[in-house]
Formats: sequence, C-alpha cells, structure tokens
Amino acid sequence: MGDVLKDLKEQYHKLVDPSPEQTRQYNEEVKRVQTVAKTHPIDALNNIWDYLGTFIDEYDRLAKAFIEEEANAKKLYKGDESLARRALRRIQIRTQLDAMLAEVREMMVYQTPPELGDVWTRFEKMWQQIVQEQNEALADEMRKTQTVLWRRRRAINQLKALATWIGAVLFVVGWMWGVIFLIRTSHTYRGLSWYVWQ
Repeated sequence: MGDVLKDLKEQYHKLVDPSPEQTRQYNEEVKRVQTVAKTHPIDALNNIWDYLGTFIDEYDRLAKAFIEEEANAKKLYKGDESLARRALRRIQIRTQLDAMLAEVREMMVYQTPPELGDVWTRFEKMWQQIVQEQNEALADEMRKTQTVLWRRRRAINQLKALATWIGAVLFVVGWMWGVIFLIRTSHTYRGLSWYVWQ
C-alpha cells in the first residue's frame, strides 16, 4: 500500500497547479487505496471473484441472445426488419462476445493478483467441462422429450386406428341391418315368406 500511495503522491506533485477536480480525484483515489489496504485479503479476492462473475454473467446473457438470434434465423421471418439488418445485429453481438471474452481473458491473466494463480487456464478448463456437462444434459433432456412425444404420437395413432376399426365395424353392422330391414320390408320377401309358410 505504501508504494501505491507514494506513486500516487509523486504523480500528483508532478502536476503544475492542479485543478480542484484533479485534487478531488487524487483525494478520492487515496481514500480508495487506503480502504482497499484495510480490507482483508480474502474479502478483496471475493470482490474480484464477484466482479469476474458479474462480467461472465453479462457475457452469458449476450451469448444467449446470440443463440436466440441464430435459432430465429432458421425460422420464417415475418417482421418489418430487413434480413441484412438482422445479419448486422448478429455480427454486432458476435463482435461484442469476442471483445468481452478477450477482456475477461486479459483481466484473468494480467489484472488478477498472483495469489489467484493461473485463473484463466483453470476457468477455461472448468468452463469447457460445464459446457460439455450441459450439452450432455440437454441431449438427455431432448431424448426424454422425444420419447414422450413418440409415445404420445403412438398412443394417438393407436386411438385413431381403433376408432377406424370401430367405425368400420359399426358401418358394416349398420349396413347389414339396413339390408336385412330392406329385405324384410320388400315385396319380394313378403311374397316369398307367404309361399314358404303355406
């Protein structure tokens, strides 16, 4: 802390006739450095983890927006926005993602305290592991969903087949009853019946 305060003081005294704004900034920075020096190292590391976590959450939110844009690109678009504009938005999001990833890599490699070690390497390995686990979980979930849909389709098809058979049987029975009724009420049957019974 002493070195940092000494460096700040040297920089401030190099200024010729500092403005009130510069003096205010200097005083605020001195207070901030003193506050940081008073914090427990674990608290400081936790603050770094929280900051990195917030940054990664923002990266993830942007990545989800990009994935949604790509998924929507495979559907028929009926909106007012031109396809070229949608392409530009996807390029913009992709560029932001690349810049954010480069920034977080730079923070983890160059701006984290040495106590944290090789944060980027460990982060990258863990990230890849979690992505792989999530892909496996998604594939498992999709298999379950497809199985449920397949069973539902099969049950519906079986019900349709059963309804078709029941309808066909009812039609044949109804047709036979109709034929029997017509034969019974026809003049030919009456005449034949009188001849048979006498």
